[in-house]
Amino acid sequence: MVNIGTTEKTFDSARRSMAQRLALAGIKHPEIIQAMATVPRHVFIEDALSSQAYEDSSLPIGREQTISKPSVVAKMIQALMQDKKKLGRVLEIGTGCGYQAAVLSLLSEEVYSVERIRSLHDSARAKLRPFRISNLRLIYSDGIRGLTQAAPFDSIIVAAAGLGIPDPLLDQLAIGGRLIAPVVKSETEQQLLLIERLSSQRYQRTTLDEVFFVPLQSGMI
Repeated sequence: MVNIGTTEKTFDSARRSMAQRLALAGIKHPEIIQAMATVPRHVFIEDALSSQAYEDSSLPIGREQTISKPSVVAKMIQALMQDKKKLGRVLEIGTGCGYQAAVLSLLSEEVYSVERIRSLHDSARAKLRPFRISNLRLIYSDGIRGLTQAAPFDSIIVAAAGLGIPDPLLDQLAIGGRLIAPVVKSETEQQLLLIERLSSQRYQRTTLDEVFFVPLQSGMI
């Protein structure tokens, strides 16, 4: 018989250790460290993989999709936040299992998370429901189109790699806002791209780390 209390204590300890490793690896925002130490990553993956929940690895979540490495989640959010204490209105493209959306909800005024795969959208909604997160909205839609009705966004985070940044996402980024996304450089290479909107027509682009994400695709399934 499993002792649930002991199991949860083990997860709590593993989560705190993960957060400490992120701090040592260069995540300097205390708010991000606290958010990563708070959200139970094991809740968002299959029970059979729960022992790996707090390792720095991506894990399958079904439909050929993955949950990103904790270090990648933290680095992407840190690139958006920089010196800010909190993000404003955030658009997440690719809800996946809902983990990153939960982390973002602790660091943002509002989060709109879009998922194109119905089964993942429904599963993420079910996983997130017990947390009763008031500033998070889940939307079943084609993320490449963004979310015009809630734009502009102070931050946009894309959890899948495309050949470039879709124009609708650039258009929906507020002036002074930041967008981070993985971009395909070759058949074997992807890089994180950080974009800051300087004016209505000017964008500044900075290339960051090498990464590996699932492909960014259009349409709803």
